[in-house]
Amino acid sequence: MNPASNAVELTRRLVRFNTVNPPGNERECNHYLGGLLQAAGFSVAYHEFADSRTTLIARLAGRRGKKPLCFTGHVDVVPLGARPWKVEPFGAEMSGGKLFGRGSSDTKSGVAAFVAAALEMGKDLERGPGVVMVITAGEETGSAGAFQVAALGAAALGEAGAIVVAEPTGNRPLAGHKGALWLKARTRGRTAHASIPHEGVNAVYKAARVIAKLERYGFDAPAHPAMGSPTLNVGTVSGGLNVNSVPDFAEVGIDIRIPLGMDHAQLRSKLADYLAPELDELETTLDMAGVGTDPGHPWVQEICEIMESLLGRRPEPALAPYFTDAGALTPAYGGVPTVILGPGEIEMAHQTDEYCHVSKIEQAFEAYRMIIQRWQNA
Repeated sequence: MNPASNAVELTRRLVRFNTVNPPGNERECNHYLGGLLQAAGFSVAYHEFADSRTTLIARLAGRRGKKPLCFTGHVDVVPLGARPWKVEPFGAEMSGGKLFGRGSSDTKSGVAAFVAAALEMGKDLERGPGVVMVITAGEETGSAGAFQVAALGAAALGEAGAIVVAEPTGNRPLAGHKGALWLKARTRGRTAHASIPHEGVNAVYKAARVIAKLERYGFDAPAHPAMGSPTLNVGTVSGGLNVNSVPDFAEVGIDIRIPLGMDHAQLRSKLADYLAPELDELETTLDMAGVGTDPGHPWVQEICEIMESLLGRRPEPALAPYFTDAGALTPAYGGVPTVILGPGEIEMAHQTDEYCHVSKIEQAFEAYRMIIQRWQNA
C-alpha cells in the first residue's frame, strides 16, 4: 500500500472512535494509537486527567544532541450539533475525494498523518534527534489534557526543539494564534412566585442586560498588525429552575480571543467594571496565552520551502484566530518555535457533515515526513 494511503486509512479508523467531548472517552482511541506506536519501537506513556480522558505521549529518542521534534494534535471532537447529518458521523465514509465524519478535519486527519509519517520513518529516527508525539484529550473544552502534561513538565513531556500542531490549516503553515479568555458572568436575584414577580429580583433580566452590554462592548486597544483586534462571543446562557418562579440565578458564558501583547488580567478587570452593577460575579475558566513565532525564523522558512514543493507556490505564514494546545505546550517546552500545519479545513471544523479532502491528508503525510527528515538531517 502507498504509505500516504496508510494515513488515510488511519484517519478513517480514528474517526470511527466516538470521542465527542463532553464526555470525551479518548482512552480507547489513544490506546489504539499507542499500540501501533509501541509495536514499532516507540516508548509510550498515558496520562489521564479524569476517567477515560487519556493523553498519549509517544517518543523515539535519537542519538544526536539536537532536541527531538514534537508533533501534537487532539482526538476529542465537538458534539454533532442540532442539524441532521447526511452521512454517518462516525462512519468515515469516502465520496468525491472527501473523507466525512466528526473529527475528520479537526484533528484526526492531522494526527493520523503525523503518526503514519513517524511510523514510515521507523528506526531511521534513531539516527537523528528523534520525535515526540503529544496526542491530547480534552482540547475542545480548554486543553485540559495539554495543561495536565504541561504541568508535569519534562517528566512527562521530555524535551523538544520545535512543535508542529496538526490543527486544520488546509496545509498552509501558520506561525501562531491568539490567546483565549473564557469567563462565566453570573447574576443573582431573589426568587418569588411568578404571579407576583414584583416581590422578587429576576436574575435572568439582569443577565439579559449584561448580554446587551457585551454585544456593544468595544475593546479599547489598537489592532495587532497580524492578529487584528480581540473578539468577544457569548456562547452560553442559563438561568432559572422552573417557568412559574422568578429566577434568582443566571450565568453567561463569554469567549474572548486576544492578540499577542494584550494584558489578559487588565482586560478582565475592565470588562468587570463595564458590566457593573448588573454583574454579581465574573469567574475565569480558561486563561491561555497566545503563541507567536517570528515568520522569518529559519525553521519556519524551511517549512514554507517544503510546502512550496507540495503546494506549487510558497505560502506566507499567517496567524490563526483560534487557539490550540500550543498555548499550553509551547511554554512548557521553553517557548520553542511553533508552526500550526494540518490537512483539515478550518471552515469544516465543528460543522455538520464535516469532511477532509483525501488529497490533503496524503499531502500532509508527505509534508510531515519531509519535515521530520529535514529535522533529522540538520
